[in-house]
Amino acid sequence: MAEAAHRVGRDPDEVELIAVTKTVQVPAIREAIDAGVTLLGENRVQEASDKIALLSMFPITWHLIGHLQTNKSRPATELFDLIHSLDSLKLAAALDRHGVSLGKQIRVLVEVNLGGESSKAGVLEHDLLPLLHACQGFTHLAIEGLMAIPPFRRNPEDVRPSFRKLRLLRDEAAKTCPDYPLRHLSMGMSHDYEIAIEEGATLVRVGTAIFEAKSVV
Repeated sequence: MAEAAHRVGRDPDEVELIAVTKTVQVPAIREAIDAGVTLLGENRVQEASDKIALLSMFPITWHLIGHLQTNKSRPATELFDLIHSLDSLKLAAALDRHGVSLGKQIRVLVEVNLGGESSKAGVLEHDLLPLLHACQGFTHLAIEGLMAIPPFRRNPEDVRPSFRKLRLLRDEAAKTCPDYPLRHLSMGMSHDYEIAIEEGATLVRVGTAIFEAKSVV
């Protein structure tokens, strides 16, 4: 990660590693924590809830990186420090309500469906700015950036245009909606995180490269 940042003149401290623990058992997660991991990412609220309870003695920050249904938004706001998957005004309104009742800002990223894939969640590119504008009235929702899962390409270099597109979308949104501190770009996984860092990622989501065979229960 540091090498990728240095290649493009970035400070490595600008990029955080999220160790993705979906389906990873607690003993393997503890090994990662012992090795220095401090930020963990989960895809499902219930699976995360169980792990967070078992690992509560460790100073770990948890991010939700998977799709979030509105009916599970309340526990998500209680469990996670940052939710990467805001993809609708309905969900935004629910998260804001929970923030009001909990007395805290709910930190989120807007998930963008860069490839327009029906199998993936996220707002389409042309819906991003309307969603950001519609969320400006929410008092307890803090939108801090964008997230994307680009279409898979065997050659990581082929994903570079998608990462660059997300960065440009973020830059455009930051100019159009200056009230939002859109500092985060959550993009890049095990096979392409170096390219993502070169294109501006601040959060990379890495599971397989860390846990290898332990990533399967």
